[in-house]
Amino acid sequence: MSSENLSGDQANEITAFVDIEAPPPEETPTAHLIFGTNQSQPVEIAVERYHRGLAPLIIATGGVNRHNGIVEGSEFRRLLIERGVSDASIRCEDKSANTWQNVELALPFLREALESGLRITAISKWYHRRTLHSLTSLFPEIGPFYAISWEPHYAGGQVTRHNWPFIPDGKRRVIREWEEVSRRVADGSFCPANLVDGAWRR
Repeated sequence: MSSENLSGDQANEITAFVDIEAPPPEETPTAHLIFGTNQSQPVEIAVERYHRGLAPLIIATGGVNRHNGIVEGSEFRRLLIERGVSDASIRCEDKSANTWQNVELALPFLREALESGLRITAISKWYHRRTLHSLTSLFPEIGPFYAISWEPHYAGGQVTRHNWPFIPDGKRRVIREWEEVSRRVADGSFCPANLVDGAWRR
C-alpha cells in the first residue's frame, strides 16, 4: 500500500488499530516493561514515573541492536541508574532479538510483578501493537494491563499519529504493523488483545 492510494479514512482506521495507548489509572503504581529499541524516550517515561512512585519495578528488555550494536536492555539499565533509579528496582533482559523474545525472556520478571501485586504497563512506540499481542500470547495470566506510548524518530523526523502516512520510514513501519498483526490474529499465531474499560485484555 502506498500513500498515493491511502485515503484519509484508511489512515485513520490504521492509526486507531495500531495505537497502543492505554495508560494506567491515575496514581496507580504498576510494573513498567520497556520494549527494546535504540531510542531513549522510553527511559525518560519510566524515570519520570519512578520518581513519582508509579513505577516501583522497571523491566528493561532488548539484546544487541542490529543498527548500532548497543545491547538495549543493558543500555536502558545504565540510563535508568544514571537518572536516579535504584538498581534494586530494575530487572534486565539483554538477550532478545525481537519483540516476541522481549516478552519471552522477561517472563520471570513479569511473573514476579504479578506475584507482588503489580499490574503491567508496557512502554513502546505508539504503533507497535505487536507488543500487546506478544504479552497476551506468551503471558496469558497477565490479566488487564496498560500501555504508555512514545513517538519515535526516523530519518531525522518524528513519526506521529498524524504525519506517518507522509514519512516513508514511518509509513512502512505502521502499515507493516497493521498488516502483520491483522494476519497473525486471523491465523491464530497471535492471541487477541482488546481494549476494554481503559485496559488491554486477552
